[in-house]
Amino acid sequence: MLNIILMGPPGAGKGTHAVWIAKDFNIPHISTGDMFREAMASGSELGNKIKEVVNSGNLVSDELTCALVKDRLSQPDCANGYLLDGFPRTIPQAEAFKKMGEEIGRGVNLVLNIGCPDEILIQRIAGRRVCPQCGASFNVNTMKPKVEGICDECGHELIQRKDDNAESFKVRLANYYKSTAPLLDFYKEQGLLADFDGNSEAATLKAELTALLEAKK
Repeated sequence: MLNIILMGPPGAGKGTHAVWIAKDFNIPHISTGDMFREAMASGSELGNKIKEVVNSGNLVSDELTCALVKDRLSQPDCANGYLLDGFPRTIPQAEAFKKMGEEIGRGVNLVLNIGCPDEILIQRIAGRRVCPQCGASFNVNTMKPKVEGICDECGHELIQRKDDNAESFKVRLANYYKSTAPLLDFYKEQGLLADFDGNSEAATLKAELTALLEAKK
């Protein structure tokens, strides 16, 4: 069973590799951003609580976020594994997630970290285009879609995120190093971390990830 957390700085290529990992290994790709949107649209008690917080302009608490993740991972489609993207983001979230995963019998057993030098990330970000439908990621300079402006995976029109510019990106990168990067040591100490070079050719990185995931199945 592959219960995976996908980590790495913004722009490292997580979105690109998450799409094929979920497809090839038949596990759901779970993005916290998608979870929040789906929960708020569902009208559930938890979703309404999250909507109230978001609409008030406040940040969703760790408690509510963890409750949402627990609810999502308890769904039948996660019985054979999952690929979690965007959570946990802090040490307290990781500690809560460890306890929660044990409670529902779906604790993480592999953490994939795709690293990449800052200067490469900054170069990439201005050319990034993403699919709002399926989450696939492309780059107008290094990983062009087969049809300009159209997602290879689902045919939806690609977009450029508003914060995909150098200045906004540097702020996001600083936040990543401050809050999320310490999780790498947290999971390394547990023997769960596997590091990969996000500056490798996409095909090379895919082959390396595939070899590890096949061995872990």
